[in-house]
Amino acid sequence: MAHEAQPARAAALAKPPIPAVAPPGIASYGDGLEGLAMSENHDAPPGPAVTANVARIYDYLVGGKDNYGIDRVAAEALLQIVPDAATAARQNRAFLGRAVRFLARNAGIRQFIDIGTGLPTHGNVHEIAQKTIPDARVLYVDNDPVVAVHAQALLTDNATTVAINRDLRDPDEILNHPALRALIDLREPVAVLLVAVLHFIKDAENPYAIVGRLKEAMAPGSYLVISHVTGDDIPPEDAATARKLYDRANAPGIARTHAEVKRFFDGLDVIPPGLVSCSSWRTRPPTGPARTIFYAGIGQKGVRG
Repeated sequence: MAHEAQPARAAALAKPPIPAVAPPGIASYGDGLEGLAMSENHDAPPGPAVTANVARIYDYLVGGKDNYGIDRVAAEALLQIVPDAATAARQNRAFLGRAVRFLARNAGIRQFIDIGTGLPTHGNVHEIAQKTIPDARVLYVDNDPVVAVHAQALLTDNATTVAINRDLRDPDEILNHPALRALIDLREPVAVLLVAVLHFIKDAENPYAIVGRLKEAMAPGSYLVISHVTGDDIPPEDAATARKLYDRANAPGIARTHAEVKRFFDGLDVIPPGLVSCSSWRTRPPTGPARTIFYAGIGQKGVRG
């Protein structure tokens, strides 16, 4: 659910760099990040946390309000490294909307599992799907307990949408969860959404095996939706600096190449237009920045599995 628009942050980028002094209680970013301008609003999250949260960074980039000064510091630093990151994040969010509408309207999918949900915003999966199929069932999954609690609070009046606190790194914990078993019939086609989440799974955590387990559990006719950050069009030095920034957040990220992202769809039929920039996936005409920051695509599991 953390995947809508806000005005471009030209004003933030235009501000002259300020001294590399972190907000009170926040460690310096260091490692080549000292010269990056920081937000002047340094309100802090409740409790002792002094680490930027990737869900709240993304929320800031797409124009949300569920973020703190430490998250805005990180987001504005990212925007100085990758100025089109906010545009790409909004386009990734728009891809999610187009994907869910396609699945509900064109593919007739009636049940959705959105893993790595993120903070609620406008155009959430259940809102889009249930406009087409009022009784569409949606399970939101996030490893951040705050995200899960927030989502649960917003869904108290929706009997066919549930949020749980589980981690993608343990797909069996998700697949065997009582809430999933009560809501989702894995014997029937389902859409599994992994939108802007797999780049937080390190190679050492075997992301391909994780996705493979989810594909194995999907019934024939099911769909897998993926968007993933890439560094293919980003200068290596900028990619390295961005990676250091996320290393300081609560979930370090890893950009992957087109070939590496496409590998997640092994065994599936990737539907047209294939694995492309998220801004180009079924848009008329394709829009977006000249370079690709998110790859996006949808694969279908064949009737023979």
